[in-house]
Amino acid sequence: MRRIPFLNRVYSEGKLKLVDPSPEIKDAYLQRANESLSSAKVLLDVGNLKDAVALAYYAMYHTLLALLFRTGIKCENHTAAIILLKEVFGIDNSSISRAKEERVDKQYYVDFEVTKEEVKEAVSSAESFNQLLFDFIEKLTESEITEYRKNAKKIIGIR
Repeated sequence: MRRIPFLNRVYSEGKLKLVDPSPEIKDAYLQRANESLSSAKVLLDVGNLKDAVALAYYAMYHTLLALLFRTGIKCENHTAAIILLKEVFGIDNSSISRAKEERVDKQYYVDFEVTKEEVKEAVSSAESFNQLLFDFIEKLTESEITEYRKNAKKIIGIR
């Protein structure tokens, strides 16, 4: 398991911390994820496509935060959270990485167009990603949580 300097920097900045695992915060983020996904679908239906893309991403991100809090990791940096998903938990992060890029493009730049089909794909990707993480979270054991926290410490470069 290799140390990732970027994660150590985020940790040094106080934006990545090991905290007590919290089923309550996990549940709150899962609720937010469901709300964001529901809102993305409504926005898709009314043709507000760029905001729908953003909320599809946030549905995924909130589910990722639920996993992190369930295992006692608090991360306030999107990129770091996405890296942790792959490096600590061994879960493919390509769909959330792609969703993040799309969100940034659609939210911050005016020269990007988005089609209804692209948003349908984003929503579908969010649904699949969230189901995968939800199942993963539900099956976590206390001993696995302990191991993931040890892995996180090694990757971040803390004792």
